[in-house]
Amino acid sequence: VQLQASGGGLVQAGGSLRLSCVASGSILSINAMAWYRQAPGKQRDVVAVISSGGSANYADSVKGRFTISRDNAKNTVYLQMNSLKPEDTAVYYCNADLRSLRRSGNYWGQGTLVTVSS
Repeated sequence: VQLQASGGGLVQAGGSLRLSCVASGSILSINAMAWYRQAPGKQRDVVAVISSGGSANYADSVKGRFTISRDNAKNTVYLQMNSLKPEDTAVYYCNADLRSLRRSGNYWGQGTLVTVSS
């Protein structure tokens, strides 16, 4: 099983980016999917979580600006980030709680860098 994240880049403050993360491999089912981020010198924190049914929760710092969504048919989770701020600069990681033929549990993507310039 692999999680492949993409969509990061350099953007000016106030701009938008859309991250994508595709899960592939011998997947039987995917429960919750999530985005985390880790800024330099800081711990990895949760940004948003979405259940298999589509219920979403957000960190207070991104509420009203970020939207998490998923396409279950494509095993893909998205993070639409609007009104970006310099403090959103971080490596963003996707996470999935899934069942597979080999191992069930949490899987991480490789991370995609988001840089917001002021």
